Amino acid sequence: MSNSTLSPIQAVIFDWAGTIVDFGSFAPTSIFVEAFKREYDFDLTLEEAREPMGLGKWDHIQAVGRIPSVDARWVERFGQPMGTQDIDNIYQTFMPLQKAKVADHAAPIPHALDVIQGLKDKNIKIGSCSGYPRQVMDILIAAASDYGYQPDCVVATDDLPQGGRPAPFMALKNVIELGVSDVRTCIKVDDAAPGIDEGHNAGMWTVGLLLSGNEAGLTLQEYLDADEATLQAGRDKARAKLEKSNPHYLIDTIADFPEVIADIERRLMAGERP
Repeated sequence: MSNSTLSPIQAVIFDWAGTIVDFGSFAPTSIFVEAFKREYDFDLTLEEAREPMGLGKWDHIQAVGRIPSVDARWVERFGQPMGTQDIDNIYQTFMPLQKAKVADHAAPIPHALDVIQGLKDKNIKIGSCSGYPRQVMDILIAAASDYGYQPDCVVATDDLPQGGRPAPFMALKNVIELGVSDVRTCIKVDDAAPGIDEGHNAGMWTVGLLLSGNEAGLTLQEYLDADEATLQAGRDKARAKLEKSNPHYLIDTIADFPEVIADIERRLMAGERP
């Protein structure tokens, strides 16, 4: 390397909610609950709403409807399983609610901006993708920019006709747009299993976040006030879900990411690959 500050890592592709912004990933979760209630007067728990997080939002609604507890209540109430028209109806209710609320959840997770700047200082490109559709992402991008977060690339779940997670298409679109020459020098960072699977499917290093995202489900204040036993319980809950996707690394929050960067740099320079 001609410059000692350069890294063998070419790009990091971050998820949005629960990874860089919106500690606890509450923007989408609470809106799913509200959309089911408004459209069908159907009660959904936050836990049920969180279960398939990371998928595109239409697919997420479909997956929620297939959760056994939800399916049983739906069939008891409506006499048949949730169908495509039901999903469409809930999605159409979900969208304006999400657009109205997403900017309220655009604050960066603690230390995120410092970590991002550290990557840029190494000439590492900042990619991103999300389970949000483009019309929601455009609002979130503008709101996050006001806080100082401006990734080099943003791919929304409905940008590509091939679809979203857990397939690799959004991550690979970042590779193309960022001009990355080798996917093995990329890292995918996410708080949900479909996003980790996405990274594996794209041939990248993968990093799961235990405490800032969907699986632990802590608000920022709960996280800041928590004792070690509470934090460990959150870690254990998230780890049980994320380990099934075999991430290369599991860390608490983005604040711990510099240590991962240093280790992957070491491994790449030693000839290792994801």
